[in-house]
Amino acid sequence: MSFLPLFLQAAGAAGAAGASPAGAGIVTFLPFILIILIMYFLMIRPQNKKQKETQKMLDALKKGDKVITIGGIHGTVSNVKDDTVTVKVDDNCRIEFNRTAIASVVNPKPLVVDAKDEKKDKDNKADSSSDKNGGSADNAKDKKDE
Repeated sequence: MSFLPLFLQAAGAAGAAGASPAGAGIVTFLPFILIILIMYFLMIRPQNKKQKETQKMLDALKKGDKVITIGGIHGTVSNVKDDTVTVKVDDNCRIEFNRTAIASVVNPKPLVVDAKDEKKDKDNKADSSSDKNGGSADNAKDKKDE
């Protein structure tokens, strides 16, 4: 079914009825414009963002990275070329993959110690040292008040 005859019929009826308001054309297409905007923000933009992140990850591949391929093979990158990556799967098994076949890089993240965690550790040590000296910190405060 073609929608063109319906649009032509609607345009002809509007012309026969007299001068239509100038904003009627915009109001008619407003739902279509809204649907296109929603599709852009919910589908197209996130996909482009994910594609850029994936390309950035593939460009940053280096020897020693632990990777997972799109086929589910886990291994360590042993050689990187322009379009291909050689993945060491076992001691004597190396497989050459296209760069686009790498699904993710799974390097273990180094532990980052926050200043807050260090402060908590110092406080805990201070509390435990006061426990050794004859009671908790609360008991020491109570003794000072007396």
